[in-house]
Amino acid sequence: MNRELGAFLRMRRSEVAPEDVGMAGGPRRRVRGLRREELAQLAGISVEYLVRLEQGRTTQPSASVLESLATALGLTDAERAHLFDLAAPRARPRPSGGVRPELARLLERVADADVPALVTGHRLDVLAWNRLADALFPGLCRPGANLARYNFLHDQSATLYSEHEEVLRATVGQLRLATGRHPDDPALLSLIGELSVRSERFRVLWAGRVVKERTHGVKRFRHPVVGELTLRYETFDVPGGPGQRLSLLHPEPDGVSEESLRLLASWGTP
Repeated sequence: MNRELGAFLRMRRSEVAPEDVGMAGGPRRRVRGLRREELAQLAGISVEYLVRLEQGRTTQPSASVLESLATALGLTDAERAHLFDLAAPRARPRPSGGVRPELARLLERVADADVPALVTGHRLDVLAWNRLADALFPGLCRPGANLARYNFLHDQSATLYSEHEEVLRATVGQLRLATGRHPDDPALLSLIGELSVRSERFRVLWAGRVVKERTHGVKRFRHPVVGELTLRYETFDVPGGPGQRLSLLHPEPDGVSEESLRLLASWGTP
């Protein structure tokens, strides 16, 4: 995992413009992003120590060093958490693939309020859903389904999301976080290998070490039944379900999306 830490630092260093941190840039620089000497100066560590970190040849760095590097690189909260995960993997509860029956029943009650809802695991396996989520994501909500496979490998995904590229980046970012938190999960590594073989776009994004954790925001859809649809989403960790996340979607108060979601709910009702 120290090699992965070094690769992550190198990638993030290459993406910081010198001008953004008060250093001289210009067209004559041969190095993309910051030089090692510049990052070491910003983080208050020696160049030799940074070299060992980037080459995976050092012992576990201290929390103060990691904080200094995160600040110098301008890491987001998700990237900072990933940096700490890579440097010192913590013991975490083994993720469970099952969803509590009480939660599954709650999802169906939520459907009565015209709210699509689904539960995913740390690998983005789809563990539970309600009828409205099934109607919103054509072809996704099936036993054994995986959201990452759906987003990268299924034609429905490319036409369903108005901002498909952003969805792909967020998907890769979530999987990258998962590898830091669960580095010894063979099923997760197998999924990443499968996606790397089957999707060129996944290979490119994965090589960029994108790290994202989307907890809320807006998704825009081009649904085959109801057309344009703008929904807000909120994502929560499931208590008592290690690695599980509950996602709820609700319409923007624009009238159009609300009516479209009601139509979709009636269309999806047996």
